[in-house]
Amino acid sequence: MILAPSILNSDFTQLGKSIEMLDASEADWIHLDIMDGCFVPNISFGMPVIKDIRRLTTKPFDVHLMIVQPEKHIQAMRDVGADSITVHYEVCPHLHRTIEQIHQSGAKAGVAINPHTPVEVLTDILEIIDIVLIMSVNPGFGGQKFIYQTIPKIKRLKQMLMAENSGAQIEVDGGVGLQNIEVLLQNGADAFVVGNAIFSDPQPAEMIKKFKHIPRNQSFV
Repeated sequence: MILAPSILNSDFTQLGKSIEMLDASEADWIHLDIMDGCFVPNISFGMPVIKDIRRLTTKPFDVHLMIVQPEKHIQAMRDVGADSITVHYEVCPHLHRTIEQIHQSGAKAGVAINPHTPVEVLTDILEIIDIVLIMSVNPGFGGQKFIYQTIPKIKRLKQMLMAENSGAQIEVDGGVGLQNIEVLLQNGADAFVVGNAIFSDPQPAEMIKKFKHIPRNQSFV
């Protein structure tokens, strides 16, 4: 199980300390939500911040581009330290080309879909992507409630990946907590973006440890 804490919910006045805490924790990836105020209503941060925090940790940077025209920024994101770059299906009219561009930069390629987007739209690209990011909230803000219709989508996607013999990982982003992560694991999810549940806890490193030691029972898939 891969845990990718999102720094969007961290205290930005203490961002360096948060990165150092994540580096010393059991977290696997560090999730970076890049928002443009256009595709989503919020604005977060960009390349200068990523470049500065990159030197504080060796853990992989899982970059989620919630922006229009992401193809214009892929190489720049890779240059400042992105290890995986995820773009949204909803804003990529030439998605195959964009995935190739990500791979050519040297990063892993991910594709995200919003809660209303069916997983079947990804059928023709499952063999060439590394990550499918299932949004379990509407993108743009942290701290939202989990949309439970996401669970059957994860199960369908897992079956599709198995049918295609694809090694792509299923990542879930939004409203993930100790109350629902086990059922997400059972239905085929591999990686979890967790923000509020970690950074609202007075002992975030201990909360990360709790997530990492959730027992995985028999899969429903």
